[in-house]
Amino acid sequence: MFLKKIVKLVLPSPQRVMQPTTPLFLQRFSNNAPESKELQRLTSFENVENKNRDTYLDMIRIFINRNHVYRRGHVEFIYSALKNMESFGVQKDLEVYKALIDVLPKGKFIPTNVFQAEFMHYPKQQQCVIDLLEQMEDNGVMPDYEMEDLLSNIFGNRGFPLRKYWRMMYWMPKFKNSSPWPVPSPLPDNIYELAKYAIQRISSVDVQSQITVYETKEIESSIDDTWIVSAQAPSQKGLLKNHDLKEPLYVEGSFRIWVKDQLVNYFVLKRQPKQHIKTIKDDLDDVSNIRTPIFSFQKPIEKQVQVMQSVHEQEDGVILAVCATGTSTKDSLLSWIRHLEKDGNPVLSDALVVFTLRTGTREVATVNNVEQKQIESK
Repeated sequence: MFLKKIVKLVLPSPQRVMQPTTPLFLQRFSNNAPESKELQRLTSFENVENKNRDTYLDMIRIFINRNHVYRRGHVEFIYSALKNMESFGVQKDLEVYKALIDVLPKGKFIPTNVFQAEFMHYPKQQQCVIDLLEQMEDNGVMPDYEMEDLLSNIFGNRGFPLRKYWRMMYWMPKFKNSSPWPVPSPLPDNIYELAKYAIQRISSVDVQSQITVYETKEIESSIDDTWIVSAQAPSQKGLLKNHDLKEPLYVEGSFRIWVKDQLVNYFVLKRQPKQHIKTIKDDLDDVSNIRTPIFSFQKPIEKQVQVMQSVHEQEDGVILAVCATGTSTKDSLLSWIRHLEKDGNPVLSDALVVFTLRTGTREVATVNNVEQKQIESK
């Protein structure tokens, strides 16, 4: 009798077992069922009209106030918030990341023994915060000590998110100021300032490079009214001065350079490389054929003298100047060539300049001629 009572207490009643039930995911996506609150919460970031930092933080506060005890659906909410960070412009805001971590309930995910700590207690929540920290790392956002207190209160001192935080605090300060081309954070929205940073980065290969800003309106026959950021070193002017007028010069581009997450297009003025004399390098460690001046009366070997190449003389061509313009058009590049002619490069007045741009047309022009002959590329 005692065993029968236990079985009755453990086993559910036949009425409850035979009751038809509909799974939760079928109730959510069925045609007759209304849209659940959780789905409305996940799509709420896309439905916001005024997307800014204050609206983003208000949505986080609304979620916390609605579920201030259990915080149901917090993982889905955090993933949805991370996905829409760029549309709100808060992907580099440390306070926003800390507000998202504060969504998680405190003290519930702390492991109580070694096995729970090593086998990732509550893996879904821990992986969610690890993904949040990785997104911070990708955007160059360095955490602070307040975030360490948040992670410690949520996952304990043995949680995997706190280990990720310690690694970030070790490596990110080492690489924060390691770039030889520092730029302000946040970057300016003006493309003119970004072009100056980009050209300065490119021309830093030669410490004597001089950056000059030209205006196209100073050229009488120019069409575009824009700026030109140009860089040229004295050694490049010397290479251009000794240029053979029988060979053409080329304006190539546009090439791409990244200033953090901003893209800048630039152009180069170059000529074909010259064939240099190959140097014969003697192996000082080779003792197989030692020549002594006392017993060897042979005529000394004649060696040709080679001029040392500059850093601008590469295998694919000789770089003579580099620039970035506000419009990146052919007319602005032609104004750039005329400005270089006035700025200590008189050889450009008689040189043949070929514009090999990545467009549908190709231009061959001399600086003296106002008219340009456009040849359709086949």
